[in-house]
Amino acid sequence: MLIDLFRETIRSLSGNKARSSLTILGIVIGIASVITMVAIGQGAKSTIESNIEAIGSNLIIVMPGSQRVGGISQGAGSSQTLTLEDADAIKSQVQNVKAAAPEASRRYQVTAKGNNTNTQIVGTLRDYLAVRNITMNIGSFFSDQQTKSSAKVAILGPTARDDLFGVNVNPVGQSIKIKNVDFQVIGVTEAKGGSGFSNPDNNIYVPLATVQHFLAGNSYLSNVSITAADQASMTSVQQQISDLLLARHKISDPTQADFSIMNQNDIIATATSITSTFTILLSSIAGISLLVGGIGIMNMMLTNVTERTREIGLRKAVGIRKVYINLQFLAEAVVLTFLGGAIGVLLGWAASLAVNKFVSLNTRISLSAVLLAFGVSAVVGIVFGFYPARRAANLNPIEALRYE
Repeated sequence: MLIDLFRETIRSLSGNKARSSLTILGIVIGIASVITMVAIGQGAKSTIESNIEAIGSNLIIVMPGSQRVGGISQGAGSSQTLTLEDADAIKSQVQNVKAAAPEASRRYQVTAKGNNTNTQIVGTLRDYLAVRNITMNIGSFFSDQQTKSSAKVAILGPTARDDLFGVNVNPVGQSIKIKNVDFQVIGVTEAKGGSGFSNPDNNIYVPLATVQHFLAGNSYLSNVSITAADQASMTSVQQQISDLLLARHKISDPTQADFSIMNQNDIIATATSITSTFTILLSSIAGISLLVGGIGIMNMMLTNVTERTREIGLRKAVGIRKVYINLQFLAEAVVLTFLGGAIGVLLGWAASLAVNKFVSLNTRISLSAVLLAFGVSAVVGIVFGFYPARRAANLNPIEALRYE
């Protein structure tokens, strides 16, 4: 019976190739869209996670200003409540702190040899190398002595170097101007990757004291980056930092804290949640085309039932059972959706590779997305093929034979 059912299904679908192809097209577009959207979402999630992990290991960031005071968001990082003494206290008094790097950063206009760029100037200490996983490509990072003496030296990120001196030029020994103050370039960092305002390759690093004396004009910090000894101690270190700063700032109510603390896990969890939400949203929008494709299948199958009414009546008159007729029309719907699903997976895979290559967006096709596509194909075929199949199986053979 199964062999006969398969032959009848193929014969019926191939009898009207144009109609079958157009019906499959709706499923193909729907499945390909879902595969592509999921691949883009998974790729974006992976990229964000790797970028966050690249900024440091077991990282905890303390920022000035509370995220919420009195129920009103204050914008953490914009206040002036953290000092170098706070950073020194964290490093010396908090257990399981591997390194701590205070930072005073702000965007400035930078010029060199007629070229200029607006970029982030990061004033920090030598520990920044270890905390933020920075490695040198050319030259060397500034020393502790240069920090103490407020030396006017600068380390360029590779993108900042390219903007100011040209691609892959060695700028060591050259001069740049930051806020009309001359700085000597003593090194270039290795490329880390990134985009937008958070791109470390576009940063310029100078000694913390130099930024405070010649650029910012104050002794406040933008943030303090801390590396915990290991992943297991991050929660404990974060709590110790909170208790220490509350005591130093003479704040008894933790809800009124004038600082905010984030750890790397929180940042990754937040970013992952956002990308997952967008992936679901995009996939849901793409899934609408699957619904349209399913309606197309139902329309085609209902048309087939109408066109083959006399055939169905003849089959029932010669003793073909109701369940066989039901299976025949249901099988046709399922075959249509499975063919559409298979072609859609291939098209979605090709579209994902094209997006990765031509649009510079990372994509990642997962086995779960492919299985989901085939599962959806099967469900669409069964759900939208059930009513036409049931209608065909319930036809009265006498009335069907009279049908013109």
